[in-house]
Amino acid sequence: MTREPIRVLIVDDHPVVRFGLSHSLADEVGIDVVGEAADATEALEKFRSLAPDVIILDLELAETRGVEALRSIRAVAPAKAVVIYTSFADAERVSEAVSLGFQGYLTKDADARELAKTIRIVHAGGTVLDPLVASKLMSKVHDRGEPVPPPAPDRTLTAREREILAELMTGRSNRDIAKRLFISERTVKFHITSIFGKLHAKNRTEAVLKAAQEGIRGMKAVAK
Repeated sequence: MTREPIRVLIVDDHPVVRFGLSHSLADEVGIDVVGEAADATEALEKFRSLAPDVIILDLELAETRGVEALRSIRAVAPAKAVVIYTSFADAERVSEAVSLGFQGYLTKDADARELAKTIRIVHAGGTVLDPLVASKLMSKVHDRGEPVPPPAPDRTLTAREREILAELMTGRSNRDIAKRLFISERTVKFHITSIFGKLHAKNRTEAVLKAAQEGIRGMKAVAK
C-alpha cells in the first residue's frame, strides 16, 4: 500500500523564498507542496481549499504578522501541524507563537533537507525546536531575573512521565515512543496528557520549554 505524500502549504511573503522552498521540497520523496500563500488572508483561504497536512509559516509577512496567520489557522484547526520557518528567533516572537501552538520552529539558516526532515517529524506527531530559538527563549527567562521555582507537588512527574518527556525532546512520534519503551500508543497518550496537565502545557512545545525552565531532569529545551 502506497503511503499518501505529506501535503505542504508554504506561507511566506517573498516570492523567491516560496519558489526556492517549493523546488527544493519537490525533490523530497513523500512531500508534495500543494500551494503557496503570501499573507494571512491568503493562507487561511488556501488552508481551507487545499487541506494541507503541514503548514510552513514565516512570522514576518508584508500585510500582517505571521502570528496572526497562525492565530487564524488555530481558530479553525487547533491541532494542525505548523512549522515556523523564519529569519527571526527573538524571544518575544517565540513566546507569542508558543502560546498559540506550533510543532516545529526553524530559522532560515536551516537548509531544505533539514526542513524536509522537520516536516516528516511533525507530520508523524513529533516536535522540532531550533537550538538557537530555545536558547533565546531561555535567555528571556533568565534576563527577567525571576528565579525558576521548583516543581510544585501537582507538577511532580513520575519516572515514566520523565522518560516520555525525554522522548518528546527528540521529536519522536507517539508510535515511535511506544516502540522504544515497549508500551502501547494509548499508554503513551495517557502519560502525555498527564504531563501536559502537570506542566500546564497546551502542546508538546510548551511542555518541552516548561520542562527546561523548571530544570526537570536537567533537560534542555531542544527537540531536534
